[in-house]
Amino acid sequence: MNQYGLDIWANDNFIIKNDEVHVNHKSQPSLYDITKELRTNGTRGPILLRFPHLIKKQITTLYASYSNAIERNNYHANFRAVFPLKVNQFPSVVEAISDGGEDFNYGFEAGSKAELILAMNANKTGADITINGFKDKEMVTLAFIAAQSGHNVTITIEGLGELKTIIEVSRESNLKIPNIGIRVRLHSTGSGTWAKSAGMDAKFGLTSTEILEAINLLQDANLLSHLYMVHFHIGSQISDISPLKKALREAGNIYAEIKKMGADGLESINIGGGLAVEYDQHIKSESKNYSVDEFASSVVFLLGEIMDAKSVKHPNIYTESGRFIVASHSVLITPVLELFTQDYQEELLKLKDDNPPLIEELNYLYQKLNKENCIEYLHDALDHIESLLTLFDLGYINLQDRSNAEILVHNIIKKSLILSSSMNTDELTQLQVNLQERYLINASIFQSLPDYWGLKQHFPVMPIHYLNTKAMRAASIWDITCDSDGEIGFNPDKPLYLHDINLDNQDYFLAFFNTGAYQEALGMSHNLFTHPNEYTVIMNEDSYEIINELESKNILEIVDSMGYNSEEILNKLKKDLTGSTFITEKEKTDTLTLLKVFVHQNGYLRTTN
Repeated sequence: MNQYGLDIWANDNFIIKNDEVHVNHKSQPSLYDITKELRTNGTRGPILLRFPHLIKKQITTLYASYSNAIERNNYHANFRAVFPLKVNQFPSVVEAISDGGEDFNYGFEAGSKAELILAMNANKTGADITINGFKDKEMVTLAFIAAQSGHNVTITIEGLGELKTIIEVSRESNLKIPNIGIRVRLHSTGSGTWAKSAGMDAKFGLTSTEILEAINLLQDANLLSHLYMVHFHIGSQISDISPLKKALREAGNIYAEIKKMGADGLESINIGGGLAVEYDQHIKSESKNYSVDEFASSVVFLLGEIMDAKSVKHPNIYTESGRFIVASHSVLITPVLELFTQDYQEELLKLKDDNPPLIEELNYLYQKLNKENCIEYLHDALDHIESLLTLFDLGYINLQDRSNAEILVHNIIKKSLILSSSMNTDELTQLQVNLQERYLINASIFQSLPDYWGLKQHFPVMPIHYLNTKAMRAASIWDITCDSDGEIGFNPDKPLYLHDINLDNQDYFLAFFNTGAYQEALGMSHNLFTHPNEYTVIMNEDSYEIINELESKNILEIVDSMGYNSEEILNKLKKDLTGSTFITEKEKTDTLTLLKVFVHQNGYLRTTN
């Protein structure tokens, strides 16, 4: 059985039982059963399943790792964490984070005015709100309003101009002054795609000179007692723990120096995000070289060591690791609409009484194919098809001959792969690469997996059923957009093998995992495909419940979202139809009824699959 790397990326969240992928929690429902139930109720196109218990699991794991590290290292301060809303702002996700993190006082990080309003709305009593990103006077004032409303707010300054705005608002209003944080620009850099988040040319943070100036400004404004936090961030999805350790030493010493300058209110250091998620399905290309426990232990040990050496009280430790919290909680499931070699089924073969010699030879190869000769006969078949296509171009065989040749060769390929499946040779591997199948999925990569398109970020993918059957087709995946970039190509270094299914008689569903971080926030309406139908799945000991249904936008809603007036468009279509002189009044009425049905459906393909 192909495990599709479950032992690498799944973290025991999903398991294989009875030929299908199951959620490894309480009643352990199969993804296929959930999908069938939704489709029985009329759902078509891709579906996004949310599992909020996985959000709570990740929050619990994060706090447990730091709690254990604090105890082991005799660290004398607390661990706090916030979720950066930029990672996923969808209501069902924010609700699950707020509920799942309530026992830990897990809070939110906001990087815009709208995110700050969401944080204020969702935050539980006692939890933190941190505010990052560039800010104008209105956003700074909103932070004061949040503090006035009873929230534990820290507004992080990204530049001296923002600090001057904070001082200005504090003088002009009677609002409660929030905690103030300083984001420091480290010399240390991270690793991987997002390494540019740190370093001397980073987008955010104060240099050493600017930090000193900030301290002077705070002292002059009598606000130094409000300086609560030093913040740094070396990048998302940190693959190597070594750069983190270097950054911790640099930031820890900056914190200690500021504390010794008389910043008595300074109590916390925020290490930002970066805790990596394992996306890869292949052990030779795993995404990170550390565990959550090792990450936490490194942070706690190094900060404790620095503070002890400087005779400075241990700071509270904050993190903003959003990807780690939500990536695993959502699964995109999409039907396969077509296998591009399905047009070559044996029943479509129409041999003539008198066939060209090479086609007779192909038919002989197909009939006599066995385990001993399959590789040899496959090579012969591939040679013959090249010759036959040349003969067609020269006009020596007709279109029916060409069709017969293609059908025979593709069936020889399929049969050869089955017969040779027990062999493990480089030649067979190369044949599979060259003879890959294309799977058309009812989804948009631009909408649901934008990081694959933009960054070539791999997402674990596997069928949710037929798992007791060996998958032998080297697979590339095509989406339904009219864009050649809407493809996940077959990669021999990270091979994906799928099943050869007759879609006329069987459904075939693929699941993409770890899609809960950034994909929805970044999803593009390319070709006007929008967010898929979304469902939250709650499990108990004996069954499961599907709640929080969020339907994909229908066609009229889609055009409205682009700035068009859907009512005007619909009226224009009605006018064109009723004014037609080529059809009867009954035909006009029937066609208009059909049009109304279509424009109130979502934009994904509605097939029998």
